[in-house]
Amino acid sequence: MNERRNTVIQKHKNIRIFVLCAIVTFTLLFRISFGSEKIHSEVVKHQIDKPNIQIHLPREIKIKGQTLSLDQIAVVRGDVSLVAKANKIVMGSFSMPGQEIVIDSSTILSRLACNGFDASKVTLTGAEKITVKRQQKVIRGREFVNVARSFLMKNPPAGSLCNVKPMQVPKDLFVSEAIRDTKLVPSTIKSISKSCARVQITVFADGKQIETREVALRLKYNYRRAVTLVELDAGQMLSPENIKIEKVTSNYPEPLNWRAPYGFVARRFIDANTVIQPGMISSAKPQVLLERNKTVLIRFENHGLLVTAVGKTMQKGSLGEYIKVRNIDSQRIILAKVKEDGTVEPVF
Repeated sequence: MNERRNTVIQKHKNIRIFVLCAIVTFTLLFRISFGSEKIHSEVVKHQIDKPNIQIHLPREIKIKGQTLSLDQIAVVRGDVSLVAKANKIVMGSFSMPGQEIVIDSSTILSRLACNGFDASKVTLTGAEKITVKRQQKVIRGREFVNVARSFLMKNPPAGSLCNVKPMQVPKDLFVSEAIRDTKLVPSTIKSISKSCARVQITVFADGKQIETREVALRLKYNYRRAVTLVELDAGQMLSPENIKIEKVTSNYPEPLNWRAPYGFVARRFIDANTVIQPGMISSAKPQVLLERNKTVLIRFENHGLLVTAVGKTMQKGSLGEYIKVRNIDSQRIILAKVKEDGTVEPVF
């Protein structure tokens, strides 16, 4: 009886152990399965969230060509096939020499989206925008001005030229970097004004003419002028005592063969510190020594021989002038020169 009872107890004990083991095993299997699924889910999620390409933008870059592709302006990394596709995307092109193109990150994302890329899977690093320039040589406008100025100073339109200033600086000229030698050859363009000049600059690249630039310049000259020191009355003669000669800068050259107006007389009253203009003065008229129909002594002297006669003037005469005189004795009309003493000397 006791043996049977012990057998039943042992059997129930085994059943409890089996159930407990089953529960433990199930729990372990569930946890392992759930953990694997979670790890797989996170891996998949990471793969989904991982960007396809990464693009790094510098702040500024120079390129050789005219058309801009993504690989010329940025560093693209990521999936090989996607990078190859992205690199070929055109981001713009140059339309004029010396142009600068600014491209920002939103423009790049927009261009990628237009070519089938998911913008959310693109990572941008570096600058927010990039400035793109072409690799070119530049001949600055100031260089054209310097060539024109030097040319005019060596070939002045007037000898008193002292300064040359540009009226406007011409535009810069952009040439290919492949050109090895450039020359700027100046030549004068005819101008109707003495106060300005135009110079044409012809540009030669490796011996071939490629462009011209025109430079307009304003000219300044050294100029002398007479200024009154005191008040001058009408008819008063100009001299170093009442006028001075000043040296100034003018827009126009001084007249050819200019000389100080000493010996001229004032045509009207001129105030002190007045710049004398041509209309203010006139040549001094010689003093009339002989009036018309006046008796005059005709006097001729040669090698100690003196011959005199009485004549009558037929016209007025000043010192040094030649007038007609009638010889009273012979009634002949002769041409005679008026002398300082009021006599006349016949001309043979």
